[in-house]
Amino acid sequence: MNNLDDILKSRRDTRHFTQDAVPDEVLKKALQAGHWAPSVGLTDATKYYTIKSAVLKKAIKNLFLDYDEKAIALTDNQQQKRDYKALKLEAIEEAPLGLVICYDRSVLNNFTIGTVGSSEAIKFSSVCAAQNIWLSLTEQGYSMGWVSILNYYQFKQLLGLPENIEPLGYFCVGKPATDYDEQPMLQQLQWKQKQENPVVEEITIFDQSSAETTTFKVKNEVNNTLFAKEVQHKIDQKTKPTGSLGVLELLAKQIGVVFQTLEPKIMLPHIVVFAADHGIANHGVSAYPQDVTRQMVANFLDGGAAINVFCKQHSIHLSIVDAGVNYDFPTNADLISAKIGKGTQSFLQGPAMSLSELQLCYSKGSKIIAGIAETGSNCVGFGEMGIGNTATASILMSIILALPVEDCVGRGTGIDDEKLIQKINILNRCVDNYNGAADLDSKLAYFGGFEIMQMVGGMLQAKEQNMLILVDGFIGSVAFLIAVKKNPFILKNAIFCHSSAEQGHQKILDYLNVRSVLQLDLRLGEGTGCAIAFPIIQSAVAFLNDMASFESAGVNTKEI
Repeated sequence: MNNLDDILKSRRDTRHFTQDAVPDEVLKKALQAGHWAPSVGLTDATKYYTIKSAVLKKAIKNLFLDYDEKAIALTDNQQQKRDYKALKLEAIEEAPLGLVICYDRSVLNNFTIGTVGSSEAIKFSSVCAAQNIWLSLTEQGYSMGWVSILNYYQFKQLLGLPENIEPLGYFCVGKPATDYDEQPMLQQLQWKQKQENPVVEEITIFDQSSAETTTFKVKNEVNNTLFAKEVQHKIDQKTKPTGSLGVLELLAKQIGVVFQTLEPKIMLPHIVVFAADHGIANHGVSAYPQDVTRQMVANFLDGGAAINVFCKQHSIHLSIVDAGVNYDFPTNADLISAKIGKGTQSFLQGPAMSLSELQLCYSKGSKIIAGIAETGSNCVGFGEMGIGNTATASILMSIILALPVEDCVGRGTGIDDEKLIQKINILNRCVDNYNGAADLDSKLAYFGGFEIMQMVGGMLQAKEQNMLILVDGFIGSVAFLIAVKKNPFILKNAIFCHSSAEQGHQKILDYLNVRSVLQLDLRLGEGTGCAIAFPIIQSAVAFLNDMASFESAGVNTKEI
């Protein structure tokens, strides 16, 4: 087969193979074709691993079967479920050769031309290599099938791949056993028809719409000491020794003062989890690969994460926000789409985001919370998810509080001592490389994360709506620290739900001169601390509203 058009039309995602071995010269020629593919910045980031072991193939097949069950559960109806089960979607054990095509994200440790707009360019280069390999195999009478229905974290662990090596998937290679009636298999089986021609549309109108901006009002609030004394008097008249309910009394007073009522009620409590990816994660500052952000968002949507469990337990409404995950979720996914980009850039080499993107974060976060307030909710907790975001938060804390990076950095997802030292060294390099403007927003744009900045916008909007603001752990407290710099009065509305195991968290609480409700050594994020502390907050409201007073109970205060 020599005609290029014929080769292109004949390329198939093959699922049926003969038992014929793949000759070394065929594979060598195909991999050379992959090497000739475009490589962003000439990084040569694409890496290849071959697999012939039957034991290893079986283990990979089991990973496929596990995720295939999840795929079956996502089908739209019973007929589609039956049709899906009838499809042959892999040939992991049947194909004579397995090929794992990967990209090495450690090339991003140094400046690379072509990755400024998106670090995903190195992944795209590897996809080009995969296509070249496919076309070369087709020309030689062989073929390949791409298996992507896998848990990539488990896949990497199974293969023992280094932390910086990210697989595109598992590829089955061999001689095709069928021509599929000269059409894609899914089309042959009438799963879906491929369009005859490409979709092309000319853009002729220049879009002059400007980026969204949000201005937060900072009202010079009067300290209503008279009303605060009324709330305190009501608390002191309850049938108990003065101060005997400890932190509950402080919470009850705070909530009464925020809502300016002696009978406060928490209405429609809500927790919002903002998720995004971070370019700094490409430099090995986390125990987990970046793709775990996407996987955890899927887990949130499936109801399987800790925050889902606790919100269900305490009847708290939960919303998930895609603030900038490096993945395109289905448009019908039950999440709020507020994507700024597919993750920030690595601030090792330059700014994580632009100033206009920072303003867009504020705007989107603000609109999300404004929408929640419109439902009648007066209490909102903030959670986050993003591999690498403890590194981002640590630098932001270091800059705002003028502390050494070493005093702010923690273990995040659970890195070991060696990784912690590496994390500190990388973040110190990042700080040393900064030569931008001295104003706060310039630094926030340079070192920020999309989900952190959307939380800032959301918290400031919650203050404008006079909502109770439930602050979670380290990353949430860094977001709140930024919000305080923009509106110091926000502190009156905030309840700090727990003291994190991250070393920097207690330093932030001390700086703000606040105490947390719980001390449980949590470091999970997701807003879990907000959800766990919520029943205690409810208890504070309950005793203020429902507990008898000395007068109503007929108790002689002199005997207490």
